[in-house]
Amino acid sequence: MQNDIAYHLILASASPARRALLAAAGIDAEVMVSGVDESVVEAEDAYTLSLGLARMKARTVAADLAADPGALVLGCDSVLAFEGEIFGKPANAEESVKRWMMMRGRSGVLHTGHHLTGLVSGKQAEGVGTTVVHFADVTDEEIAAYVGTGEPLNVAGSFTLDGRGGAFVDRIEGDPGNVIGLSLPLLRNLLAEMDISITQLWRKSDEAG
Repeated sequence: MQNDIAYHLILASASPARRALLAAAGIDAEVMVSGVDESVVEAEDAYTLSLGLARMKARTVAADLAADPGALVLGCDSVLAFEGEIFGKPANAEESVKRWMMMRGRSGVLHTGHHLTGLVSGKQAEGVGTTVVHFADVTDEEIAAYVGTGEPLNVAGSFTLDGRGGAFVDRIEGDPGNVIGLSLPLLRNLLAEMDISITQLWRKSDEAG
């Protein structure tokens, strides 16, 4: 492990949920939104698409930064695979309602791509977290009320686990953080591939306490 460099994480995502997950784990990430056009990335399956989007976000942000040996750029993107279809963020409320009508009482697979880039070292590591999501058999009224809150319009698959949508998920198989948008165990493994311990990213006040 490299112990002589002060590493810090730059999150190439506007997701407050991802930043909150990192903060709860003792990692204060700087946020830099990539601004990439996600529609230009095409893939035949959700797994490949999630990784391609995560890679593009991380590399786009990294390309705009000045040389910093301690900077690590993390790109993440989540996509739901549901019965052969790929569900990213819904285009509008109508599409969100349509998806929930299909998903209720059934299951999907949430893929979150992670791509980590060392700004100066050039080292890269990437992987996909996969979690099976079993949706509750919600009513038409519940779907309408949920979509009316606006929450499902901003997230892959039209649902969240850490908000109102958590009540509409019966159970999951896998890492719950991955569904929220970032898998901490996977991040730890990707850092290890780059010879970095996740403890090197912990805020100093936590270590002192």
